[in-house]
Amino acid sequence: MTDTISVLQLLRLKGRTTVAALAESLGIPEESCETRIRPLIDEGRAIETNGRLRATPEGREHLTQLLAEERAVLDTSEVETLYREFDSHNDELKSLMTRWQLKSEDTPNDHSDANYDAAIIDDLTALHQRFTPLLARIVTVIPRLGHYPGRFDRAISRIGYGDHSWFAKPLADSYHTVWFELHEDLIGAAGRTRADEAAAGRAL
Repeated sequence: MTDTISVLQLLRLKGRTTVAALAESLGIPEESCETRIRPLIDEGRAIETNGRLRATPEGREHLTQLLAEERAVLDTSEVETLYREFDSHNDELKSLMTRWQLKSEDTPNDHSDANYDAAIIDDLTALHQRFTPLLARIVTVIPRLGHYPGRFDRAISRIGYGDHSWFAKPLADSYHTVWFELHEDLIGAAGRTRADEAAAGRAL
């Protein structure tokens, strides 16, 4: 069940994606990823078109059911505790994202000021270091999320080596992408909805 949840959740979040991208996110070889995806396609829960995969409506419905079954065996009070702690880090990342995109309310960040960007990268690195112990606890409570630490480490490493696009690179496992997807998984584990979180100002 856990493999199916993770694959369907990634298909839902990424929209249209490739086996290679899914394998990278899951931290497994492409051949293993193909093995996990094939039954979902055969059951009509995923579809492949021109090399791109996506979840079908039946797949999304099945995911909702599987998440409910997963919540039934989780320690809900511990999940709530972890979610609240995540939320405090989420506020900080939202602030960093705003600074990364805007130098002021009406001045976009064109990334021509190396010192300005470096200060934000330093703050992101510090956030990552503080967040890592919480992430380890999250994985202990929800083992299915064990692919996240490697994804975060890979993104922060690429940023550290100078490829700053991995801060918020679209359609890639950038730090922002991985954070967003973890947030979605925690929303599901806590039995909440994205609409509820957006209304409360917690959506990224």
